[in-house]
Amino acid sequence: MRENRLRTLWKNDQAAVNGWLAIPNSFSAETMAHQGWDTLTIDLQHGVIDYAQMVPMLQAISTTATVPVVRVPWLEPGIIMKTLDAGAYAVICPMVNTPDDAAKFVSWTSYAPRGTRSNGPIRALLYGGADYQANANDTIVRFAMIETAQALDNLDAIMSVEGLDAVYIGPSDLSLALGCRPVFDDVDPPVAQAMDHILERAQAHKLVAGVHNGRPDVALARIAKGFRFVTVASDARILAAGSQDILKAMRAAPAAAPASGY
Repeated sequence: MRENRLRTLWKNDQAAVNGWLAIPNSFSAETMAHQGWDTLTIDLQHGVIDYAQMVPMLQAISTTATVPVVRVPWLEPGIIMKTLDAGAYAVICPMVNTPDDAAKFVSWTSYAPRGTRSNGPIRALLYGGADYQANANDTIVRFAMIETAQALDNLDAIMSVEGLDAVYIGPSDLSLALGCRPVFDDVDPPVAQAMDHILERAQAHKLVAGVHNGRPDVALARIAKGFRFVTVASDARILAAGSQDILKAMRAAPAAAPASGY
C-alpha cells in the first residue's frame, strides 16, 4: 500500500505543514498540491465543497506526493466511509465531544475486526494499491477535533480511545465555547491555556496534536511548543491576500504620466 507520508513525518518527530482547500475546483487543488505542502485538507464542513467536487480534487492532489486529507461535515458514518473510499489518507472529524464519539469515529474508519467500515474502496484501491484493505487500518490517520467545553471535560477519556491517532484544535470554535473572541492566532488567555492543556494531554497519550493557524509565525511558534500538524491559510485566503498585495502596490504607485501627443 502507498506510504502515508504523514505518519512518516511524525515517526521522525517532524511537523506536517498543512494547506486548506475551500475552493471547489480541481485545478486550484492541483496548483496548491504542486507548491510542496506536506498535506492538503479538503474542507467539507465549512467550505463550499460537496462530495462530487471533492473526488476530482483528490485526483488532482494525487499528481503529487502531498497527502490528501478531508475534514468531513460531521460525525456520520456514510460520509466518513465514502471519503475514505474516495482515497483520503486522513480524516478530520469535527465536534468529537465524548469517548463514545471517538469510538464511533475509529470504528467507522476501520475494517473488521477492528471496526465496522464497509468494504468498497472504489478509488482508494487506485490511490493506495491493491492491498488497500489489508493495510488501510494502520495507514489511515484519524483526527478528532477538540473544540468544545464538553470535549475539554472528556479530554483524557477521548484520548484513551484505542485507534485514535491525533487531535486537531479549532481555535475559533474553542474560543466561542470558552466565551472568547473567535480567532485563530492571537487567542485570549483562557483559550491559550486550554490549547496548552490539550497539547500536554495529547503528548501524554502519545497522540499527535494539530492546530489551525492564520499566520506562519504563529504556526512556527506552535511547532516549537510541540504541535506536529499545523494548518497555515486556505486557498481562498491566499487568493484574497495575493490580490490585496497586488492592488495595494498598484494603487500606491504614482499615476502614470499621460502619453505625449502632437
